[in-house]
Amino acid sequence: MKQVILTGDRPTGRLHVGHYVGSLKERVKLQNSGDYDEVYIMIADAQALTDNAEHPEKVRQNIIQVALDYLACGIDPAKSTIFIQSMVPELTELTFYYMNLVTVARVQRNPTVKSEIQMRNFEASIPVGFFCYPISQAADITAFRATHVPVGEDQMPMIEQCKEIVHKFNTVYGETLTDPKIVLPSNKACLRLPGIDGKAKMSKSLGNCIYLSDEEADVKKKIMSMFTDPNHLRVQDPGRVEGNPVFIYLEAFCKDEYFPEFLPEYQNLEELEDHYRRGGLGDVKVKKFLNNVMQAELSPIRARRKEWEQRIPDVMDILREGSRVAEAKAAETLNDVKASMRINYFDSDQSDMYQK
Repeated sequence: MKQVILTGDRPTGRLHVGHYVGSLKERVKLQNSGDYDEVYIMIADAQALTDNAEHPEKVRQNIIQVALDYLACGIDPAKSTIFIQSMVPELTELTFYYMNLVTVARVQRNPTVKSEIQMRNFEASIPVGFFCYPISQAADITAFRATHVPVGEDQMPMIEQCKEIVHKFNTVYGETLTDPKIVLPSNKACLRLPGIDGKAKMSKSLGNCIYLSDEEADVKKKIMSMFTDPNHLRVQDPGRVEGNPVFIYLEAFCKDEYFPEFLPEYQNLEELEDHYRRGGLGDVKVKKFLNNVMQAELSPIRARRKEWEQRIPDVMDILREGSRVAEAKAAETLNDVKASMRINYFDSDQSDMYQK
């Protein structure tokens, strides 16, 4: 069986460091591993429209921003197919068929859907398209026969729902769809990076992000304003590392080789954490170190992005060709689905239409 990756992002804004450590970094690693036959990376504009229907220009403008972030992070169009979701109409048809295999109650129980509804204040009036996006996501994954889906921890319930749809379809219509596996970041700190304000999730809508495209001065300003241990009031006070956003970011981004360059009095992150716990280490010093680490990680990404910004027509060509390749693949799966459901009426002899 071919080893295939499908992953992607909603183009509702530029991508941030939570996206980077949560999935983008892993995608680049998987893309370059040589272990996968096909890699599909989707800019999920149709899904973004489910809660931005009245502002399509916001989605349109951000498609190119997300593509630039992909290319800046090292997604290689020679190894990965980058495409726009709405340019693959087969996905909509697959979604329609899968809707018949899922109950309203099951979608309502999906923890990701519940939290997203709450975050967007949709409790009173949920758009149907938004409510059904786990089913749409299942269509995206199965259309490309994805064997592996690299995502952040918050998307696990979506993959579980996709697996249920695959199982139900294959049980009812015969073995047709591929059952996907979730691929989580290997570093636990990367599973869900908190916002700079200490909120559990870094989110564009909450305005608590460090963006991959942020200038050096903006990154520094955000880091120096980061939430830390609220009880660590004086330098001599013992501090709490667990749940402290500054240390969570260090766990996600720091490498031992950064210490000789930026903080030579410590050998590694463990020593720094121990000192903070004992007391005698101020937040400002730790934040300055984090800033140096983040600048080292983000600087090459920022530079590549600026290069691609000078080549927007080339970026559009990459998206156009990727969407063409993606549609051809999705069309193959849709044909198989319709054959299994026996609704491919004109693909066989007339007599077949009357067979039970």
